[in-house]
Amino acid sequence: MKNCISRRSFLKAAGILGAAGALAACGGSSASTSTAASTAGSTAASAAASSTSIKLWTYPIGGWGNDETVQGLVSSFNAKYPDIKVTVEYLDYTNGDDQVNTAIEGGSAPDLIMEGPERLVANWGAKGVMAPLNDLWTDDAKKDIYESVESACKDTAGNYYEYPLCMTAHCMAVNMTKVKEVGADQYIDTDKHTWSTDGFLKTVDALYNGGYENVAAIYCAGQGGDQGTRAIINNMYGGTFTDAAHTKYTADSAENIKAIQTLHDTKGINFDASIAGGDEITLFRNGTLQMAFCWNIAQQANSDNNAAGLTNDGDEIFPMAFPTESGDPKLCGGIWGFGIFDNGDEAKIEAAKTFIDFIAADPDQVKDSVLASTYFPVRTSVGDIYADNEIMSEYSKFMAYLGDYYQITPGWATARTEWWNMLQRVGSGEDVETAVKTFVDNANAAAQA
Repeated sequence: MKNCISRRSFLKAAGILGAAGALAACGGSSASTSTAASTAGSTAASAAASSTSIKLWTYPIGGWGNDETVQGLVSSFNAKYPDIKVTVEYLDYTNGDDQVNTAIEGGSAPDLIMEGPERLVANWGAKGVMAPLNDLWTDDAKKDIYESVESACKDTAGNYYEYPLCMTAHCMAVNMTKVKEVGADQYIDTDKHTWSTDGFLKTVDALYNGGYENVAAIYCAGQGGDQGTRAIINNMYGGTFTDAAHTKYTADSAENIKAIQTLHDTKGINFDASIAGGDEITLFRNGTLQMAFCWNIAQQANSDNNAAGLTNDGDEIFPMAFPTESGDPKLCGGIWGFGIFDNGDEAKIEAAKTFIDFIAADPDQVKDSVLASTYFPVRTSVGDIYADNEIMSEYSKFMAYLGDYYQITPGWATARTEWWNMLQRVGSGEDVETAVKTFVDNANAAAQA
């Protein structure tokens, strides 16, 4: 079959090892669920929030999935607001959404939840189960928080359903040791971490001709890490995934069709329906693949099998922006913060807002809250919190390449499924235009529903 990955059974088997550790940064994870409570004291945070108990549920966002880390943050909160008791439950990306939706239907939703705008704004906010956070978005907050982040935290009516804490940029990576071995480092701007589409294709060609049959994979077993496949396709020739107003899906543009066809026809790039993003990362780390499209700072800093920034065999991992013709890459971003479910209890809502304001806005606390996430601050006033960390400081360059946060477009859950289904059909030989049209038709039908 044309352009299907060779030695499929071998690659799949190799990809299983270590995949669990990779999935947290690529849309899927495996984590145990537990609960823990902070100790309440004697003074009130406010009249409305006095002697109140609230429930926080959090997805595994860096250290916010680690109980010891979170309890340290809760203790800092209780040092200032001892009469607000916070119990914490940890979700994962495998079953977390089902847990939340079941709780909503059963009338037992948590008071606070930590995740991104695609859930807090476009999903639960749009369903009317979240409490607006407009009063937290003061003029000073709007001046301090990046405009692109602010716009993602509110709906089309202007109601804010998320108060953000941290963000990151998703990128790709190359095995720089192998790239240099085949003389392709000439195509890379190592200071800016950028390259042209032509330079990217020449690098793939050099690696393929240098004996590396499997340079990269368009993984499409599921939605895990799908931001990487969207980004490589959108960036290559300047296509977009949605319109600017986030009302419809536009992946059927001539630019995107050209990108998908080019990837399909390029030797060394294989459409693989047997792996998702986490599997791709493992195959990249073990040297089977020479590029990864599912990458971010969590992967770059990972030291499970070798020192950070090295493959299992000790090759240099170099993070890259996705290739463009324009020289202006647009990276998919992750934005994480807090939302409040409206459970009809004003005291709990006020207590939850007090928690958010302390964790995500208090100038004496917010730095530690962001550091716990292992990502980057959404506030300019926080500054460079990683000045003494070479890897994190270098990676901060990618923040300048953040593009539109289109994940709040209606029908998002359906669009994600339709996307990997479309890639599978292309890999199986279906005409690219036909496959992409089916994706757009189905995604837009969901957006309009």
